[in-house]
Amino acid sequence: MAGKVKLSDDGSSIDFQTSDNLPASSKKFRQSPEIEGFYRFVYENDLQSEAFEILEQIIANRKAEKAAKKAAKKKK
Repeated sequence: MAGKVKLSDDGSSIDFQTSDNLPASSKKFRQSPEIEGFYRFVYENDLQSEAFEILEQIIANRKAEKAAKKAAKKKK
């Protein structure tokens, strides 16, 4: 495991190592440097409940968009 998350000089953002290739499996996706850094940042700053709320909202929005697309496709 790597050390602490690297914050920018002014502390307003997280510095991630980015990679161009996307992992194929979900297990490897979770082990990518970007996701590991995000998980570490959330844990080290005790933001688990806030991150959970944000992810729930994203999931709800995606479900609503998918349902809307499905309804629009059905009408055609």
